[in-house]
Amino acid sequence: MAKKEEKLDEETMALIHWCIEVEHHLVAGGATQAQAQEHIEEQIEWFTDLFYDNLTPEEAAKEALA
Repeated sequence: MAKKEEKLDEETMALIHWCIEVEHHLVAGGATQAQAQEHIEEQIEWFTDLFYDNLTPEEAAKEALA
């Protein structure tokens, strides 16, 4: 039986794309891609708060690197 695919809502998709952009900025700041992904996964609640506080991905990466 085929697995039913769930569609994510627009807000969730926006958060995912925002996190991808944060990852790019973390890598540009010196992290490896694996380190950036792990940090975002470990701190997802904090990054989600930054997303809803309307920080840009670049601003969020600067906060994370500070």
